[in-house]
Amino acid sequence: MTDWLTPAEWQAVALSLRVSFWATLASLPPGILVAYALARWSFPGKQILNGLVHLPLILPPVVTGYLLLIIFGRRGAVGQVLDEWFGIVFAFRWTGAALAAAVMAFPLMVRAIRLAIEAVDIKLEQAAGTLGAPRIWVFLTVTLPLCLPGIVAGAILAFAKAMGEFGATITFVSNIPGQTQTLPSAIYTFLQVPGGQEDAARLVIVAIAVAMTALLLSEWVGRAVARRIAGT
Repeated sequence: MTDWLTPAEWQAVALSLRVSFWATLASLPPGILVAYALARWSFPGKQILNGLVHLPLILPPVVTGYLLLIIFGRRGAVGQVLDEWFGIVFAFRWTGAALAAAVMAFPLMVRAIRLAIEAVDIKLEQAAGTLGAPRIWVFLTVTLPLCLPGIVAGAILAFAKAMGEFGATITFVSNIPGQTQTLPSAIYTFLQVPGGQEDAARLVIVAIAVAMTALLLSEWVGRAVARRIAGT
C-alpha cells in the first residue's frame, strides 16, 4: 500500500488529514455555541447570524478564500495584528488551509448540531431549571448528552467536508507542495499536466475512501451514542 502512492502524494494525504483534524477540532466549540444560540435563544440579529453562518455555502469558494486573504493575510485587518503581536500567520501556511477548511465546513457542523438541539424536549431543560440548576449546568447535564449524536455526526461531516475543500484553500494559501498542497490540490495539479490522469485517479480513490469512511463512521457513532443514551 505504501508503494501505491509516491512520498509526495502521501504527504498531500497526510496534510489533508492534519488540516481536517484541526479544522474540526477548532470549530467544534464555537459550532456548539452558535448552534445552541440559534436553536434556543431569541435576540436581535439572530437571522443575520444565521445568514452569516450559512454564507460559505452560498458564496463561491474562491470568494470565501479571497475574503480570508483580505482579513487574515499578512496585511489584513486581523492577519497583520496576529503576525505583529503573536507571530501567527495564516496566509500561505497549512494553518491557513485549516482556517479555510473550518470556515467552509462550519455551516454543515452548525446545522447538524442545531437540529440535534432542537430535537431535545425543552420541557426537560425547564424541569432541570425549576430545580435550581444554573443554565450552564442544565446544558452540560441535560442538553449536551441528549444531542451528543448530532454533535458527533456534525463533527465527522465537517471533517469530511474539510478533506474535500479546494476553492477557498487554494485561493487563501495557494498550492505549495509539502506546505499547503492538500489532497484536492494535488488532484488538481495532476490534471493540469499531460498524462497526469492516472496519478490523479489514485488520489481520487483515496478521497472517496476517506469520505465514505467518514460518512459510515458518522452513522455508526451516532447510533452507538444514541443507544448508550437510551440505555439499551
